Amino acid sequence: MSRHLDLTGREQTFGEDEIIVSKTDLKGKITYANEVFLRVAGYTEHEVLGKPHNIIRHPDMPRCVFKLLWDTIESGKEIFAYVINRCKNGDHYWVFAHVTPTFDDSGRIVSYHSNRRVPDRTVLTTIKGLYQTLLNEERKHRNPKDQMAASMPIVLDLLKSKGMSYEELIFSLKHDADSRRAKLEKIGA
Repeated sequence: MSRHLDLTGREQTFGEDEIIVSKTDLKGKITYANEVFLRVAGYTEHEVLGKPHNIIRHPDMPRCVFKLLWDTIESGKEIFAYVINRCKNGDHYWVFAHVTPTFDDSGRIVSYHSNRRVPDRTVLTTIKGLYQTLLNEERKHRNPKDQMAASMPIVLDLLKSKGMSYEELIFSLKHDADSRRAKLEKIGA
């Protein structure tokens, strides 16, 4: 049975002061998952250790964003991204992820580390719209590589038009949301 068929549409949340943490090897297999990760995703440690991190991949997460993420961390850089993940029971949860490579004493990448925090709900409105545009393009194609190839130019064109990197775009959305909130608070709304 397809994992896409058993989605519930229910969103799981976690506390503002909680951080979801996981570590993977170079191939993306989970080597560590903290208690918050396990609780929110609904897995036991035994069920996730040694498994591909994409065990929690939600079908509403555009492939091109993961490609951008992997290309960035494999090049030795960190990345921040909004991600929708799938729980074991078909629920979902949104995160603001900070993914980094881990280096050995020789400067070689030996693993990856991800901290995920509660996302800014205001920014999610914009992210959901962007991701829907990307998904609409991806769903015109059957092959996952074709899906990624079709949606990646949309992201790259957006970044080029704004003169920003992906990370700059993500933080500009946060800055814009914070500015809107401050204006509303100032006028007493």
